[in-house]
Amino acid sequence: MIKYINETTKYLQDKGFESPEIGIILGTGLGQLIDEIDIIKEVSYNHIPNFPTATVEFHKGKLIYGELAGKKVVVMQGRFHLYEGYTLQDVTFPVRIMEKLGIKTLLVSNAAGAINLNFKKSELMLIEDHINLQGSSPLAFKGVEELGERFVDMSAPYDVEINSKFESIAKANNIKLHKGVYASVVGPQLETKAEYRMLKIIGSDAVGMSTVPEIIVANHLKLKVAAVSVLTDECDPDNLEPVNISDIIESAAKAEPDMITLFKELIKTL
Repeated sequence: MIKYINETTKYLQDKGFESPEIGIILGTGLGQLIDEIDIIKEVSYNHIPNFPTATVEFHKGKLIYGELAGKKVVVMQGRFHLYEGYTLQDVTFPVRIMEKLGIKTLLVSNAAGAINLNFKKSELMLIEDHINLQGSSPLAFKGVEELGERFVDMSAPYDVEINSKFESIAKANNIKLHKGVYASVVGPQLETKAEYRMLKIIGSDAVGMSTVPEIIVANHLKLKVAAVSVLTDECDPDNLEPVNISDIIESAAKAEPDMITLFKELIKTL
């Protein structure tokens, strides 16, 4: 993996990706942040050596380098998931590349279903903690200790100071920002009624199919990390209605302006 990381990093540096400070993973609900970036360079994933390729139709496939709120940023426009057939090492490879390029902070967005029934569609949730239900770890491979400490502390995986800034920005801009626990499952199928009940019992406030692997690797690399979910459906097992992906995308789009405000204003303070 070290060989691949070095090869990919050199390719991007040669393309002009110079010393970004902040990495951003644009999940569902933050795609339009691209419009706020002064783009310097962009490369399609399928042109980057050793990179996976996004296969989900509503996830773009570009790595973008530019300036946002006066900071140099490298942005993943589209992410990778276990349910696409990738390994956890594939899914998190871009985080390792962004760190090698120079980032010190990783900001992540995603779409999630609201398990906590006090949370409503198109609202936002600041992730305070998570539950990994993906069945493995992106650190569970031979030679991981060459890239960082094998036994990574996860007592506080999300940066408390950044989360506090997010809360202040939300308050100043009248944005409803819940706080909660994100459970990450494999997918791609949505959950059954019984699974939603289980997720509530074990302490989840929201559920999705991403983010946790990237957060684990970011902690492995000692990056500061924060993540925000856009809540795209309400997962009430006693009144469960069929959900389709177009509804999820529509709910995410409603929340997008608030998500963009949070991220832009935060980056000004970093």
